[in-house]
Amino acid sequence: MIQKQDKIYVAGHRGMVGSAIYRRLQKEGFENIVVRTSSELDLRNQQDVSAFIKNEKPDAVIIAAAKVGGILANDTYPYDFLHDNLIIQDNLVHASHQNDVKKLVFLGSSCIYPKFAEQPMREDSLLTGELEPTNQWYAIAKIAGVKLCDALRKQFGRDYFSLMPTNLYGPGDNFDLETSHVLPAMIRKFDDAREAGHKPVTLWGSGKPMREFLYVDDVADAVIFTLQRKMEKNLYNVGTGKDITITELAQKIQSITGHKGEIVWDSDKPDGTPRKLMDVSRMKEEGWSYTTELTEGIKKTYRCFRENRESIREVRFEDG
Repeated sequence: MIQKQDKIYVAGHRGMVGSAIYRRLQKEGFENIVVRTSSELDLRNQQDVSAFIKNEKPDAVIIAAAKVGGILANDTYPYDFLHDNLIIQDNLVHASHQNDVKKLVFLGSSCIYPKFAEQPMREDSLLTGELEPTNQWYAIAKIAGVKLCDALRKQFGRDYFSLMPTNLYGPGDNFDLETSHVLPAMIRKFDDAREAGHKPVTLWGSGKPMREFLYVDDVADAVIFTLQRKMEKNLYNVGTGKDITITELAQKIQSITGHKGEIVWDSDKPDGTPRKLMDVSRMKEEGWSYTTELTEGIKKTYRCFRENRESIREVRFEDG
């Protein structure tokens, strides 16, 4: 278990997930948090990462660093999403093992599970079917990270494990329309349309797929929770255990943003996976569950968006 005085390295502290974890560690009174920006440490450089971990000697490493984006970004940059994520996580996990880091938390995504996995998706559904084609590159990289940590648990008894959050949103999200995920993209579209006189908003697909969403501060809470106890399994789903149709999500965001125009569904665009709902019973058995309901979380996220419109970001590395 990690104590308040132990040294913790947060990889990706300026991304949405990493920054939430960093804030939560500070709030909880952890005294020795180590971070580096991407200009200070390129996580794709094995030699530099190895030297950094050797010199800093952290007690725990949290991997929230990744190249992230939505369907369009994954489809446009498949090599980047596979190659760069493989390198980032392998460098961090290997250096941690080589330097005897006692605890490591690897953060992934629910996209690791098969496209037609039985719902809700259990941890043991991993590698039981084909992946969703539109984000398979990112998913394969994250599956490799899960297996890398699992292999170290099996071969060396390492307390390294993986947390697989459902779809995340919140402060620090990416609202760029070319590269963002569905929820922040909707916030941007509805707000832009409202400011333009409540123009119609066109959304991808049929609106029928169902998705689960988790406020980013809740996944940060899950990370801190797991740091302070011995985790017996190698893989844990982190979510709400509740989902909503994309149509219902659009209507909810439309109401919160105050948009009064029409919603148009472009059925020529892909829907993606029909349903993605996490079975969160494994984390519940450990004693953890989420606290932020969707409406409350969207309102907080929208306020953050309105306050920071000038800092909208594109495809990026969450590595600094």
